[in-house]
Amino acid sequence: MRNNTLGSLIWLRLMRFTSQSNGMSDTFLKRFDLTTAQFEVLLQIHVHQPLTQMELAKKVTVTQGGISRMLARLEKERYIVRKQDWKTKTISLTEKAESILEQALPEQMAFQTSFFDDVLNEEEQKILYTLMTRLHKHSQKKEIPPQ
Repeated sequence: MRNNTLGSLIWLRLMRFTSQSNGMSDTFLKRFDLTTAQFEVLLQIHVHQPLTQMELAKKVTVTQGGISRMLARLEKERYIVRKQDWKTKTISLTEKAESILEQALPEQMAFQTSFFDDVLNEEEQKILYTLMTRLHKHSQKKEIPPQ
């Protein structure tokens, strides 16, 4: 690890934190019979519904193939409905999903917020948010070098 740059060490730390946080969220969300990925998908549908599968895939961290399988499962469990509007198929939440989100969202947000509230003061959280926002915006513009 001595040859790592500070940037690579930050990236590794972010990856570990994200992985650990997602694992803990998976355990936490079991009480709602949801995984972290399913929660993220349902939340994005809730905020942007109705939307297409392609629009949804751009908003979540699930792969295109993974989103297809997940939507099939969510539809089978009656969390979502897909409606055909002429050439466009849109996705919306069912009342069952809305009810689960109404319970799960505040609890999941409190759980995730505690990771930061327990360790960082408000000023540190603002600085971290500003820095992460800057990194995120830069990453959206960054091009992958050709092979």
